[in-house]
Amino acid sequence: MTPVSRRMVEVPGTEALWLLEGAAQGHLVYVQREIPLVRPAVHILEYGRLIVRTPVQATALACRPSLTYHADEIKTAGGIGWTVTATGPAEIITDPDEAGHYRRTRPGWAHGPHDTLVRIRPQTVTGFRLAHAEAVR
Repeated sequence: MTPVSRRMVEVPGTEALWLLEGAAQGHLVYVQREIPLVRPAVHILEYGRLIVRTPVQATALACRPSLTYHADEIKTAGGIGWTVTATGPAEIITDPDEAGHYRRTRPGWAHGPHDTLVRIRPQTVTGFRLAHAEAVR
């Protein structure tokens, strides 16, 4: 008998969004000066759109036509769980009432210029479940 190994199983986009909806934290991924940057973020999924609160200056995201968001839940002991990445057009939330609502309901890491709210409309969603492969006898 060989040892149990891990495998990745792709999940459909709807299941990936369902997994993302159940998580509260993830990472916003963007490129600045040709360097990929990954920043912590909290999110909610509302009406098919991701509302992301992240400690990034709005000016760093303002000229990005699209952004990527990644979340996962992996149990380190067994290496099982899931991972989801969503990419799509993005806009900074500037309406004071809408921004105030999300700042009251979503915790943030920073306040002031490094506290930005972004709306992403996911167009590409990929997800994988990480599972144990059955032992081969």
